[in-house]
Amino acid sequence: MAARQPGGGGGRQWLALGGMASLGRTDLDVFPICLGGNVFGWTADEPQSQAVLDAYTAEGGNFIDTANSYLVEHGRSETIIGRWLADRGNRDQIVVATKVGGGRGPVRNLRAETIKREAHASLDRLQTDRIDLYYAHFDDEETPLEESLRAFDALVQAGMVRHLGASNYTAERLTAALEFQRAHGLAEFTVLQPHYNLVERDVERTLLPVADAWDLAVLPYYALAKGFLTGKYRPGSEVVESQRAESAHAYLDQGGAAVLAALDEAATAHGTTVAAVALAWLRGRPQVVAPIASARTTEQLEQILPAATLTLTPAEIDRLSATTQPA
Repeated sequence: MAARQPGGGGGRQWLALGGMASLGRTDLDVFPICLGGNVFGWTADEPQSQAVLDAYTAEGGNFIDTANSYLVEHGRSETIIGRWLADRGNRDQIVVATKVGGGRGPVRNLRAETIKREAHASLDRLQTDRIDLYYAHFDDEETPLEESLRAFDALVQAGMVRHLGASNYTAERLTAALEFQRAHGLAEFTVLQPHYNLVERDVERTLLPVADAWDLAVLPYYALAKGFLTGKYRPGSEVVESQRAESAHAYLDQGGAAVLAALDEAATAHGTTVAAVALAWLRGRPQVVAPIASARTTEQLEQILPAATLTLTPAEIDRLSATTQPA
């Protein structure tokens, strides 16, 4: 089982240092930086993806996030991860999270038949017999909530899924789902995956109060704001190789220069990277267990891994927090 087990020799070191984090009300212990698989099969080909996965686990990482809809080809990321798990023989040491309800066309819904069919397809691509954490990727207001939640519960009862999570729900719809699950004795959402980072903090007003009230573990996606919080997008800079450059540059027009200045100060003080500081700030927010960050190369991975053990001072946290405000 993937619960309470580190991955590889590096994992034993992290565990000895207290580096693993309890994933809320689940029985899972996870590395405090979750590796996003959205780039696998997109901006990172299979050899690059496997190199990143190898480097991540070599440093004690054990938590991988993907989705049935990632990305250019349906299920491509899951397929790459599945082949890697089979080749390395390390499935029992890895916590695998995937999703249903995203993408385009007939799979972008949470009807019962879609949830069941796509769960089986994800298991096949991942070459495993269980999904450790299964998300509703996007809310589906056209499908009765009861239908979706009972379908998720059936997967848990069948042993195909161990824990459930929700992503891209409004606070009202998430609360309604949690209340229905609790009232009817169904397997509950125990994890929330929201869009959240230092420059995008709306969830602090909306979803984080729900997470606090229901004791949900929070795993933010876009934790580095599409690469902006790595520090590579600056006034006058031109990054042409990135598919996210235009959207990341937009943060500069929204007070991003002040954010980068505060990140630079903390990074210099700790002798670390700007990305690590941004992720460490996020790790310190209420209910956040493990921010999700992706890397298409091992060099990019090296920029984010120090966040797993970086502790910012209260003054640094206040300085960073003061550069932005929840909308």
